[in-house]
Amino acid sequence: MRKLAIIEAPSVLGLRPTGVEDLPAALLRAGLAEGLGAVHAGRVEPPPYDSERDPGTGVLNPGGIAAYSVALAGAVGDVLGDGRFPVVLGGDCSVLLGTLLALRRRDRHGLLFLDGHTDFYQPSAEPAGEVASMELALATGRGPRVLADLEGRGPLVRDEDVVALGFRDAEESAAHGMQPLPPALHAMELDTVRALGAAEAARRAVGLLIGGADAGYWVHLDVDVLDDALMPAVDYRQPDGLTWQELETVLRTALSGGGAVGLTVTIFNPRLDPDGTLARRLGDCLVRAFDSQG
Repeated sequence: MRKLAIIEAPSVLGLRPTGVEDLPAALLRAGLAEGLGAVHAGRVEPPPYDSERDPGTGVLNPGGIAAYSVALAGAVGDVLGDGRFPVVLGGDCSVLLGTLLALRRRDRHGLLFLDGHTDFYQPSAEPAGEVASMELALATGRGPRVLADLEGRGPLVRDEDVVALGFRDAEESAAHGMQPLPPALHAMELDTVRALGAAEAARRAVGLLIGGADAGYWVHLDVDVLDDALMPAVDYRQPDGLTWQELETVLRTALSGGGAVGLTVTIFNPRLDPDGTLARRLGDCLVRAFDSQG
């Protein structure tokens, strides 16, 4: 059995302070730590938010995100060093950079990227300069050097070691002029997941990840991968998405074989869930997904 440790990472430096920063507190109130049998491994506070777009890079808070990524990487590295499995509760998706930096310091790892969006924007195409829309591009070494070359380590993950699963924003991202996903990156959009079935899609994704980066893979969950009708508590809504059962199946498959080394949960906005119903449902889904852990 894995020994789980929760790290709170309430950064909205890559988005804006609309409520996503309350995600860790909401899931902890909903009993996630108890349900997982996880210890609390601390909270990494972000630097102050600056709403002005940086003229040099074209993004919001580049220096703050870079500094935060280093700090979060230290916390994740400590948990890994203790032989525990980090469960990082964001915050927005920019926290992925810190988790992957922790892995990059150690070895070559893969990434299972579960998100309703591909988040592969370049600064010139991102309407608001939000890093939460470009973290996958940055993690693979594309974008302003201050974020795409953290600690001079280059890409945090190789294209061929990434599986993006469940996204459904192809039309929208093309309309905004987002750069295309690289051919070596494994893309499994929502229609593909549906055609294969969630279990088979997840098995194929894990097979690709195990066949590449043999040190294991990180699982990144942006909750807007869920159907909008089931998870409306997100800032950028779009129709359709995975059902709760499909998400649980994907997570269970990803977490059950021993290849996963950590998990991020991002983008859930508790201010859009005033009675806590969705927080409890999300927590239950995560607990059930870990029930089969190896």
